[in-house]
Amino acid sequence: MNIKLFHHGKSNSKPLLDLENEYLSRLKHYAQIEIIILPDAGTVSKTSIENIKKQEGEQLLKQLKTGDLLFLFDENGKQYSSVEFADFFQKKMNSGAKNLVLVTGGAYGFSEVVYKRANGQISISKMTFTHLMIRVLVAEQIYRAYSILRNEKYHHQ
Repeated sequence: MNIKLFHHGKSNSKPLLDLENEYLSRLKHYAQIEIIILPDAGTVSKTSIENIKKQEGEQLLKQLKTGDLLFLFDENGKQYSSVEFADFFQKKMNSGAKNLVLVTGGAYGFSEVVYKRANGQISISKMTFTHLMIRVLVAEQIYRAYSILRNEKYHHQ
């Protein structure tokens, strides 16, 4: 199963990008992962929140293929423990899915069209984090999920 991680907006925080890349590097042993950075659609001072969400949604949907499983990182999504997140990955692999697409939304979330296309939503936490911190957390949790599935010593219970 291929994993595609879509993130909105570039970052220039070298320490956090280095940390994300550390986990992505470790993941190469388990899965094929592709990172796609989508540009932010602007600021509220130049356009409306709804217009920003619409533009960002259109950018994302153009990238998807028929059959892609799309899950959104959203504060109202389902919360998983690390073991449950590993089970989530196992179920998706067992289903024969070719592409699992995980998306970190823009600053204002997702458009209704994107929510309708999505197969589900995942919440990292009820707290709010910067998008770059979410990128690091997502990369680490995917790495942790694969290490759990392979009974490696990374995760302790």
